[in-house]
Amino acid sequence: MKKHREYTVIIEQDEDGYFVAEVPALKSCYTQARSMDELMERLREVIELCESEQKPKTRTRFIGVQRFAL
Repeated sequence: MKKHREYTVIIEQDEDGYFVAEVPALKSCYTQARSMDELMERLREVIELCESEQKPKTRTRFIGVQRFAL
């Protein structure tokens, strides 16, 4: 049985309408999809792949999101 793991995931929508997800704790761990349902499936797959190839970075605690303009 696999150990329960949790990751902070950043999800954005690009100019073409794709949902893009990134897992900051895993290097180069990102995916995209046309729908949120498809994104969640792909996210599970990419996290498992990234975990099999690397050890997660030191755990950080999610604080929040802030928009910043220059």
